[in-house]
Amino acid sequence: MQNFQLNLVLVEPEIPQNTGNVARTCAATGARLHLVEPMGFRIDNAKLKRAGLDYWHMLDITYHDSLAEFFANTPGPYYYFSSRAQQAHSAVDYPLQVYLLFGKETLGLPDELVQANLQHALRLPMLHDARCLNLSNSVAVAAYEVLRQWGYPGLAECSDYFGGTQ
Repeated sequence: MQNFQLNLVLVEPEIPQNTGNVARTCAATGARLHLVEPMGFRIDNAKLKRAGLDYWHMLDITYHDSLAEFFANTPGPYYYFSSRAQQAHSAVDYPLQVYLLFGKETLGLPDELVQANLQHALRLPMLHDARCLNLSNSVAVAAYEVLRQWGYPGLAECSDYFGGTQ
């Protein structure tokens, strides 16, 4: 059996609802969530938990004091999502263990980080005049592209949530 591991990394997130939505995506897909300080909210923020309230017990989450500490303690490979990147997120064959990094809502990832890693800098295609997508939407799109390429390992093909009525 292959060892798939999707890691979703939020670098200095500012909006608790976005982080809560990403946490819910992680819980529903089995992805690991990495939160890199400083954050624009406390982790006990009610808005954060409300966005993913019934999924927190399913979450695999790691906190990092800084971006430098994150890189020192994770093996990569890393992919950097930025509206300033040139390569589409779907143009990559993702390895079996991967870290997808997303920047803060107001500024994205630091320019110097994206510029230093252009070969792994990715964007979600959108209209030319659109600045960017919402952070939690971007994370979900990227995560599901990786999972699609991997054949959705460990994910149910259908849900019995409705007791088999749908």
